[in-house]
Amino acid sequence: ADESYYSPAGGRQSAAIHLCVGGGAGGSGRPSSGSHPTRLQQPRAWPLPPWGHGITCWVALYAVEALPTCPFSCKCDSRSLEVDCSGLGLTTVPPDVPAATRTLLLLNNKLSALPSWAFANLSSLQRLDLSNNFLDQLPHSIFGDLTNLTELQLRNNSIRTLDRDLLRHAPLLRHLDLSINGLAQLPPGLFDGLLALRSLSLRSNRLQNLDRLTFEPLANLQLLQVGDNPWECDCNLREFKHWMEWFSYRGGRLDQLACTLPKELRGKDMRMVPMEMFNYCSQLEDENSSAGLDIPGPPCTKASPEPAKPKSGAEPEPEPSTACPQKQRHRPASVRRAMGTVIIAGVVCGIVCIMMVVAAAYGCIYASLMAKYHRELKKRQPLMGDPEGEHEDQKQISSVA
Repeated sequence: ADESYYSPAGGRQSAAIHLCVGGGAGGSGRPSSGSHPTRLQQPRAWPLPPWGHGITCWVALYAVEALPTCPFSCKCDSRSLEVDCSGLGLTTVPPDVPAATRTLLLLNNKLSALPSWAFANLSSLQRLDLSNNFLDQLPHSIFGDLTNLTELQLRNNSIRTLDRDLLRHAPLLRHLDLSINGLAQLPPGLFDGLLALRSLSLRSNRLQNLDRLTFEPLANLQLLQVGDNPWECDCNLREFKHWMEWFSYRGGRLDQLACTLPKELRGKDMRMVPMEMFNYCSQLEDENSSAGLDIPGPPCTKASPEPAKPKSGAEPEPEPSTACPQKQRHRPASVRRAMGTVIIAGVVCGIVCIMMVVAAAYGCIYASLMAKYHRELKKRQPLMGDPEGEHEDQKQISSVA
C-alpha cells in the first residue's frame, strides 16, 4: 500500500484504459487477432452483460482518480509523505499535491506570485519551504488551511510587506525564516497567537527599528536573528532594547544588533549602549506632550511675504509676526564626550584617593614621632636636677656638717 501511495498517474490511467478497451476482467477470454497461436489461454470467465462492462470501466477509472498522485517531475517519498518539487523552474504551485502531504519543498524555483488557494486542502502539511524564489507579496489567507504547519521557510525572496493576519491560522508554528528579503517594518500583531514559535530569523532585511509590542507574544522564543540590518539606534529602538535585555536574561539567544546610525554608535552592539545615552528621549516626549496642549495658532512660514509699504504720512500698524520660532535641536550624547567624562572623573578620584592616603600616612608618621619624643622626654626627667631641689639638698648637707 505504501509503494502505491505516490505512484505516477500515467501508468495507472493507462492500465485502466487498457482494461476498458481490451475487454478487462469481463472479456470473453478469446485471443486477439495479433496474439501468438502457441500462447496458453487463461480459463474462460463468466461473460458480463453489456451494461456490466461499462460499470467495470467506470469503477476502475474512478479508483484510479481517487488514489493520490505524485505531481509531474516531482519526487515523492511514501514513507515520510514528502513531495520535493525543488529546482524545477516552476512558476506555479502544482495543483495535484496529495492532501496527506506533510512536507512540501518548492525552493529554487521561479515563483513570483501565489494565489490565496495555492495550498488549499493541505491541512496535514507540517513543513513548507518556499526559499530562493521571487515572491514579493503573500495573500493574507494563503496559509489559512495550514493549521498543522510547524516550519515555514521564506528565505531569499523579495517580500517587502507582510499582512498582520498572515500567520493567524498557524498556531503550531515553531520555526520561521524571513531572512534575505526586503522587509522594512513588521506590522503590529503579526506574531499574535504564535506561542509555540522557537526560532525566528529576520537577518539581511531593511529593518531600522522594531516595536516591542510585536514581540511580546513570543513567550517561548529561544533564537532570534536580527543581524545585517540598517538599525537606527535612536528613541524608536529604546523599548526594543529593553525587550532584548529581558530576552537575553531569560536565556534567549540573540545575534549582534549593530547600529548604523548615529555615527557615534556605528558598529556598536545595541545591547552594549548604556541607557544614559537615551536620556534625551524622555525630554522629547515631555516636550511633545506639552506641545500638544498648546493652543494652535496661525501657521508659520519660513519665508513670509514682505509687508506692504505704508503711505507717506501714515504710521505703520504693527502686524503679528509670522516667523517660525527656532526650536532647539536635541542631539544625542556623544560617546567620545561620555568616555572623556568618565576618564577625567576617574583621574580626579584617583588623585583625591592618593592625597588621602598620603595625608593618612603623614598623620601616622607624625603621631609615632611625637609619641617617641614624649617617651624620651619622660626618661630624661629623673636625670635632670631641679635647681630648687639642689639648693635644699645643699642646705641639708651644710646643716649636717
